[in-house]
Amino acid sequence: MTDADLTARNADLKALIRTIPDYPIPGIQFRDVSTLLLDGAGFRATIDRLAAMIEAEEVDLIAGIEARGFIVAAALSYALGKGKVMLRKKSKLPGATVGIDYALEYGTDRIEMHLGAVKAGQRVLLVDDLLATGGTALAGAALLRGQGAIVDKAMFIVDLPDLGGAQRLTEAGIEPITLLVFAGH
Repeated sequence: MTDADLTARNADLKALIRTIPDYPIPGIQFRDVSTLLLDGAGFRATIDRLAAMIEAEEVDLIAGIEARGFIVAAALSYALGKGKVMLRKKSKLPGATVGIDYALEYGTDRIEMHLGAVKAGQRVLLVDDLLATGGTALAGAALLRGQGAIVDKAMFIVDLPDLGGAQRLTEAGIEPITLLVFAGH
């Protein structure tokens, strides 16, 4: 399905996402999915449509990236009947963890997961709300792969193709699956 086909098919959901100009810095058009999450019917349709884009048998676990990725991943885990792995910000998980540092569009960060949360060979679907440069998703994939997981698909509500994240994921052997496309940044 082309970006234009995807946009036309999901225009109802796209209309629920607000754009905040010049946030967090001048020149950025921030795509805020919180307004979509506020709409019960829209959020349900989002999860139903995302779930329809993946075969449940292709996935053993869903990994959600903090914070909005948790919301999407939890609902998708429920819809597909799969367990959920949390990829959290530094020092937010109790017990033994493993982590990775990575670059963001506006700085650096670190994500961690519980040691032993995934088993070698498990197929993990990586989920977040939005794909921009791909830095967070690539860090999540590297963290999961470092623990033996197979990560070959990542799912997002929104893709900002002008920032190149989908291309970077593809180059890393990860198929990006997105519901909505917004041109520009």
